[in-house]
This record gives sequence, C-alpha cells and structure tokens, in this order.
Amino acid sequence: EPAGPADFEAIFPDALVAQEMGTERHVPIPQPVRDVYRLWRPTPMYRAHRWEERLETPAKIFYKYEGVSPTGSHKPNTSVPQAYFNAEEGTTRLTTETGAGQWGSALSFATQMYDLDCEVYMVRISYEQKPYRRVMMETWDATVTPSPSEKTQAGRDVLADNPDTSGSLGIAISEAVERAVQDETTKYSLGSVLNHVLLHQTVIGQETQKQLEQAGASEPDVLVGCTGGGSNFAGFFYPFLERHVDGDAPLPRIVAVEPTATPTLTKGHFEYDFGDTAGMTPMVKMHTLGHDFVPPPIHSGGLRYHGMSPQISALLDAGIIEATSTPQIPMFESCEEFVQCEGILPAPEAGHAVWGAREEALRAKETGEAKTIVFNLCGHGHFDLSAYEDFRNGELADFELPDEEIEESLAAVPSVE
Repeated sequence: EPAGPADFEAIFPDALVAQEMGTERHVPIPQPVRDVYRLWRPTPMYRAHRWEERLETPAKIFYKYEGVSPTGSHKPNTSVPQAYFNAEEGTTRLTTETGAGQWGSALSFATQMYDLDCEVYMVRISYEQKPYRRVMMETWDATVTPSPSEKTQAGRDVLADNPDTSGSLGIAISEAVERAVQDETTKYSLGSVLNHVLLHQTVIGQETQKQLEQAGASEPDVLVGCTGGGSNFAGFFYPFLERHVDGDAPLPRIVAVEPTATPTLTKGHFEYDFGDTAGMTPMVKMHTLGHDFVPPPIHSGGLRYHGMSPQISALLDAGIIEATSTPQIPMFESCEEFVQCEGILPAPEAGHAVWGAREEALRAKETGEAKTIVFNLCGHGHFDLSAYEDFRNGELADFELPDEEIEESLAAVPSVE
C-alpha cells in the first residue's frame, strides 16, 4: 500500500511530514530559522577567472560556495529547520547517520541552537578517516558512534555477518532509525534524499539566481552539482527549473556528477527499494544499487549511498536532467587545479562538481562556444586533508563498480508491482 503520513510520524515531527507530503510550491521560512541562517547566509557566488584562464576556455565559470556555513557545507540549510520544527513539537533528542561527517556536524550544530540532544551514527570508514569531524561534532555535544555498532540490533546483525565491514550509509540509517522508534521523545533526522530536505536546500538556488542577475548572467547554459542523495543538487537547480516551468526562461542543461564507485544514477535501477539496509524505512521508487550494497571505501563518504532522491530519480528518468560519473583520482586532479587557481579547497564530494564543471569548460573550448557554466561548490575540504595527502602521495586507487556486483546487490530488492 502507498505510504501515508502515519508511516512517517513515528520518526519525523508533524511539520516535516506535512512538508514531505505537501503539494504547496512555496513554504514560508519561520523567522527563528531565518535568524540562524543569518549567521552565514547569503553565501557568496564567485566567477572563476583564474581557472578559466588556466583551462583556456571561452566559457564563463561561476560557482556558488556553501563552504562558508558554520560547519563548512550546505547541510545546515536543512539541519536548522529540522531541529527547529522538532523542538517546537517537544522532541528532546535527534538521531541521524553521517558519512564523511558533514551532515552529522550540521545536525550537531543545529541541535545546539535549539537545545536538543544529538546522537550520530558515523559510517565506520569515515569515522576512521576523518577524526576531526568527530571532534567537531563532539564539540557541539553530540554523541558519535562508528557504524555498524553494538548499540542496535541492526548493527549487531551486520557485524555478525561481516565483523570487518567498512560500513555504509544504509547501515547507519538503520541504526539511527532503530534508536528513534524506541523513544517517543526521540526523532530521526535525515540529511538528504527526502522531499522536505530538498525543499530546505532551495535557498541555494534562489540566491544563485539573484547573484547571476547581478553578474549579468541570468540565463546559464549548464548547471552542475554532485549527487549522493540529491539534496544539494536539487536545492541548486530547482529554482531554475521552476522558472522554466513558468515559461520565464529556457531550461539549462542540468548535470549530476557521482563517483564511479557508487554509480546510483548512471548504473542503478529505477525501482522501489528501502532507504536503509535493514528495511525499516518505507520503500520509495528511486535509482538504487540495492539496499544491501556496501560501497568501496572511497574518500567521498557523503556520496557512498545506495539510493537517490525519488524526485531526482524521476527527473532523470524523464530526461530533464543528465548524469555522469568520475573515478576519484581525476576528481582530485581537478580539485588540485581548482585550489591552485581559486584558493578554495573543495570537499571530495563537492570535487565531483568541480570535475563536472571542468569537463563542460573543456567541451566549450573544443567547440569554441562561450557557455555560462555554474556549479555548486557545496563544501570545503579542510577536514579532508588526509584524502588530499593520499592523492598527492599516489596512494589512492580508482574504483569502478563491476556490473556483476550491482546485479548481485539488486537481486535482494523486493519486487513491487
């Protein structure tokens, strides 16, 4: 049967369930949320003049920079309203998962703003690779646990089958959801994928439109973003899509970039699947690699997710957006070139958008077209220096997920007519 509001009320507050299921095009931002947003919003948009010169491209390259937020990424755009609506309805604790730690940091920050407890399940490989993100979360008084853990039945089941697992976002989600349903004053908070999360992120695209108008480039040719669950990407391009739907502007090409190690959009199947490994969430129709999928231990921890936003999946299926993928070594090469030109060190996740923008700029160079390319640099990489060190030392390996592994993982997806 189709999932309804009651299926979400055990883990989300009523206001967020209403946003998840709602059909309103615009939802007002509460003043207390705006007050916290003012700590870092609006975020800047820059033109990458020096990078354009390095690439010798006729294209104009602009980037929206979300790394100026308190936690260094786009994630507080949704963690703040989620914490606010939970606090308003009497929640005392939020549980969540995190990959690289960007989302866990954002929710830890937001719960401090509204006097809530925060319990974070961090994918084990990222917990080991990125200890400073853990320290950051703990500085905001969050409890951080490597996932899978012995704290939950979901974690214990995974460890029994594979005690040396590097973990996955799907497993961490299962642990966080399990903890949330055990206590009526505890709720679960998700950092991507769902409709209300994408809604909150549209502040990115709304600001970008106004900034492009000020720069005399109000009609970009190409929009580029990285995709893990789809929220920063959707928040970036949805306002442009809205303008096109209203007949006010042509639709730019919209390009999603993901890792070849987790090729959800480029190789996954568009079908119903669980959002977590244990199958505790409702099934949603999305591009998926299978909820049992455990990705290779690449450094882009925030993109190591088996599924994708149902909305993004539907837009790809309809041909409105495009998707491409890159191994991590070319991505880091693009990031190194970018930081040497523009001075900003991208997070590995955001580096996929850097790579995608570079590909578009080089294509414009080949064709001689003066395209306007805009990408979302959704976070800085100051806590990812071990990844850059491994790259510079030649210690990284590229992963391209074999088709056989994808088919094996997808075999466990239940059939839904």
